[in-house]
Parts: sequence; structure tokens; C-alpha cells
Amino acid sequence: MTFSLLSRSSPSLAAPVSRRRITLIAVGLTLGLAACSPASSANDSVSLETARAEHEAGRAVLIDIREPAEHATGVAHNAQLLPMRQLGARLSEIPADPSKPVLLICNTQNRSSATLEALREKGYKHVRYVQGGMSEWARRGWPLTKPGA
Repeated sequence: MTFSLLSRSSPSLAAPVSRRRITLIAVGLTLGLAACSPASSANDSVSLETARAEHEAGRAVLIDIREPAEHATGVAHNAQLLPMRQLGARLSEIPADPSKPVLLICNTQNRSSATLEALREKGYKHVRYVQGGMSEWARRGWPLTKPGA
């Protein structure tokens, strides 16, 4: 089921069903499956502190999978912005080299943990999600930049 999260919508779909609605349904199904799946392992997540330290030291790629309207509220400096709904079309932008850890961050960790499962199915074993997400980052008063700044 999570494969549909990473695939493009078919142009042959019935006209009354919008791509946005299909995306929302796919995301909902993915999140529902993630909630029903076994508890995640310690290798699935990383603490917010560790994520920040690894990202700022250049030892990991931080990918913010929130949507553009959310990015506008502020992002971690030099984070790669890759909205979740664009992952299927931009999958090649996720580093495939296992020596460079990839850390997914969203607003609260719900989307990033679900996206982790979908990427693992695609062979990305070096991807983890950030506990707490950008809402916790902002709550702590850590630096945020405007996209493109």
C-alpha cells in the first residue's frame, strides 16, 4: 500500500477525483498502516539533538518533507526541502549512498515515520526519522531560516 505514496497519480483517473484528494487518501492510508504496524525499532529514529548535531556537522542529510506552506514558517538551515507529496517524482534526490545517513523530518514525526517505511521498501536502509519534528525544533527556539535564504 505504501508504494502508492511514492508513485505518480495516473492521468487516466476519473475527472471528479482530484490529484490532491488522491494524495490525501494515499497519505491517510500510509499513516493508518504505519499506526497498525509493529513498534518501530531503535534504528528507525534519531533524537532531535542528534539530528541537529549530525546535520550541522555535515555527517547527515536532513530532508524536510513538510509541504511548502509549512516550509514558509521556517526550516533548519541547509535542510533539503522535499515535500512528501513530491517524493515519487523526486526520489532520485534522496542520497542512495549508505555512508551518508538521511534524516527525515516533518512537523511532528508522523509523516516522516510513515515515509521511512515507504523508503525502506524502496531499498533506502540508511534513512531514519527525527523524533519530535520541526514543531519541537521551533518550541526549543532553535534557529530557523526562510526557504531560499
